[in-house]
Amino acid sequence: MVDVLQIVSLPYSLNTEAAFAALADLPCPVWLDSGHPTSRSGRFDILSADPVCGLELSATDSAPFQALDDLLCELAPQEVDQQLPFCGGAIGYAGYELGTTGNFLTADTRSTPLPAGFFGLYTWALIVDHQLQVSHLVFHPACTAIQIRDLRARFNAINWNTAPRTEAFRLITGFTHEFTPEEYRARIARILDYISAGDIYQANFTQRFNAAFEGSALTAYLTLRKLAAGPFSAFLSLPQGEILSLSPERFILADGRYLQTEPIKGTAPRSADPSRDRELASALAASRKDRAENLMIVDLLRNDFGKVCTRGSVRVPTLFELQSFANVHHLVSTITGQLPEDTEFTQVLAAGFPGGSITGAPKRRAMEVIHELERSPRGVYCGSIGYISSSGRADTSIAIRTLTASNGQISCAAGGGIIADSNPAAEHRECLDKVRLLLETLESHYL
Repeated sequence: MVDVLQIVSLPYSLNTEAAFAALADLPCPVWLDSGHPTSRSGRFDILSADPVCGLELSATDSAPFQALDDLLCELAPQEVDQQLPFCGGAIGYAGYELGTTGNFLTADTRSTPLPAGFFGLYTWALIVDHQLQVSHLVFHPACTAIQIRDLRARFNAINWNTAPRTEAFRLITGFTHEFTPEEYRARIARILDYISAGDIYQANFTQRFNAAFEGSALTAYLTLRKLAAGPFSAFLSLPQGEILSLSPERFILADGRYLQTEPIKGTAPRSADPSRDRELASALAASRKDRAENLMIVDLLRNDFGKVCTRGSVRVPTLFELQSFANVHHLVSTITGQLPEDTEFTQVLAAGFPGGSITGAPKRRAMEVIHELERSPRGVYCGSIGYISSSGRADTSIAIRTLTASNGQISCAAGGGIIADSNPAAEHRECLDKVRLLLETLESHYL
């Protein structure tokens, strides 16, 4: 092991694909992808592989986020410049079903292709900072000298001007829809009955899309990210399969004691005609229905933050900000808070998981309605993907626009928030709008 944190500068390049190819043969490679360059891109790419240990979580675990905190204790804390988001720590995902017991619901034990949650303990990372246009290899003191020599050799050998060679990918079947349009609309009508009865104010209802495939899931991800990468995209490879996420939505950021969450609620499709596209965006920004939907989730997340934040510190600096992505426009709000010194980020996750934007209000009853009306467990979808650094910084996404590939099946899901003003046919169209670009892109590789 080395005695101190080591930071090695590398050439800055937008060719993060080549960097990931250099480590893809190692166990459990991960790429937290800022989606750069896109119209709505983030700042940092974080790549790593070969964790020193892993934590596989089950939906029956009574305190999954406490187990994650225990995993983090295996690495010594580090003090680093906050320009480095990650310097060793946990990278992985928590699937939606990990939130059942924490919300006083019966554990959902239905099987999913991947574990209910998985985090690896990674002792090194390549950090690509697209704002400062610098790249660094960062080695936690737990790294061995042999690891450091191997990784430096791998990255020094990269030809940054050449795209990596990719394996073939193709669908064997087209995507099947879990519900017919009539079935989907009938379930929306049932949610409207619950709202009319006063059981809930909002519920996020989703459906799944499945296809058989062969070849490389990484190739599928690289194809999708060219068209639809979001600022919280990710590719994670596990022994059981792969996660391909093009998420536009942050769950929770922690920077020291500062917390921030950015729920998305309110969606409109994009148009290739610029004039029509502006009309769609303006209509969304002015939509009373979509603003009401967003405000309900803002109130829910203010409450979640209030469980763990310093009293009086929770704020809402922006409401209903219009943000445009490759396939849709969204309304995004921002909630912030300050974390007490004696509270860990894993406690924040436990207090707010799963995210309010993909459950509803009140959260517990909305989750009961979701379990009653959806046909499949959500798994990774609507859970969270991200990192917790040994420096105390953390960032996580809401795993929407997210696919899983396992055992020859590739699957994704989409849905939307249902409130009293929702129209079942319009909700079905919105569901398909959110996922259309992903499905059509992969179906173009269908033979």
